[in-house]
Amino acid sequence: MNENEVIFSIARHAAWAPGVSTQEGWADWAQAPWPLTPGAEPRVAAMPPMLRRRAGLLGRMALEVAYACIGQAQGVPTVFCSRHGEVVRSVELLRELARGEPLSPTAFGLAVHNASAGLFAIARTDRANHVALAAGGATFEHAVIEACGQLADGAPMVLIVACDTALPAPFEAFQDCDEQPFAFAWAIAPVQADVQTDMPVLRLAWQASEAADTPMPRMPGGLDVLRFQLSGDRTLVRDAGGKRWTWSRDGQ
Repeated sequence: MNENEVIFSIARHAAWAPGVSTQEGWADWAQAPWPLTPGAEPRVAAMPPMLRRRAGLLGRMALEVAYACIGQAQGVPTVFCSRHGEVVRSVELLRELARGEPLSPTAFGLAVHNASAGLFAIARTDRANHVALAAGGATFEHAVIEACGQLADGAPMVLIVACDTALPAPFEAFQDCDEQPFAFAWAIAPVQADVQTDMPVLRLAWQASEAADTPMPRMPGGLDVLRFQLSGDRTLVRDAGGKRWTWSRDGQ
């Protein structure tokens, strides 16, 4: 890890969206992406029902891919990232305030940005470090940098969970891309230069940019990175948050 580039291996990965949950389905989507629309919710069968019932659609998607990626493994630091977080819950809370109704402490607690990370830790009685962050159009890139920093500090593996969903009506007019429901997870590990491995190795480099954010007529930034990972493309270049982000596959 240096000041403007990180390199890492993807040890495991998982993705879920309404209507797309298998590896074959995601491979088809990556070659010819279609808009992901709201529909069925994931079962999150690995989580105890009492906790599972607390999660909304965004949380269920995040938890589904987190379990699919590392299961019940303990001691793995996690970085949950979402540009908008539990915005649907937040709008419901704001409407209750506008009507003069008392707010539910439980509903408020589940609307904060680290709610899914907390449920994941509680369900597995895991005390490993977890972080939740949002950074606009470059949210996923910042999550990767945070996770690689933890690898550099000695963590053998870090779980990254990215999720977002369609914006509720009050915010639809302000979206700068076609927000869609999706979640994916990467369990990343340090690159072992002297060890042969089948794990894909990705690089992320960045530099200051005065260019406007990359137009995203169809998909948000995190989903674009997922498409890059699954499609086999050699590079992906995005402008977001005042930086130019360059993704590439090592050795290409």
